[in-house]
Amino acid sequence: MADTEKYDGFTAEERDAMKQRAGELKATARRGSRTAKADGDAEVRARIAEMTDADRVIAERIHDIVKANAPELAPKLWYGMPAYARDGKVVCFFQSAQKFKTRYATLGFGDLAQLDEGTMWPAAYALTGLTPDDEARIGALVKRAVS
Repeated sequence: MADTEKYDGFTAEERDAMKQRAGELKATARRGSRTAKADGDAEVRARIAEMTDADRVIAERIHDIVKANAPELAPKLWYGMPAYARDGKVVCFFQSAQKFKTRYATLGFGDLAQLDEGTMWPAAYALTGLTPDDEARIGALVKRAVS
């Protein structure tokens, strides 16, 4: 495609994410909810292990922070990325920078997250690394999200 042409459809990365999501839904239907949390943790850890070094380090820390601060959330894959759900519904998720070829990874929160502040609040955060202060802030956000 020439540089002057505009493409209005889905990118290859977006199509891949949709295929991954369809596969996740099929796997959940086959497996049922009886082993979802244990299987989800293993699937999330395996996906994190496949990430590039920079994304992997952040994703591993996010995984540990979520498990420590909201153990009631079940790890699962969501569009091929790590997510953490209550009753099957995503509360928060991690998206690697590599996934959609962006300059930063993202920690996002779904509409079930209890982060409301007035009429406007952040629902996603850009991550290029994690400091101890960042980790503490994320831990507090996750606790608040499930409160």
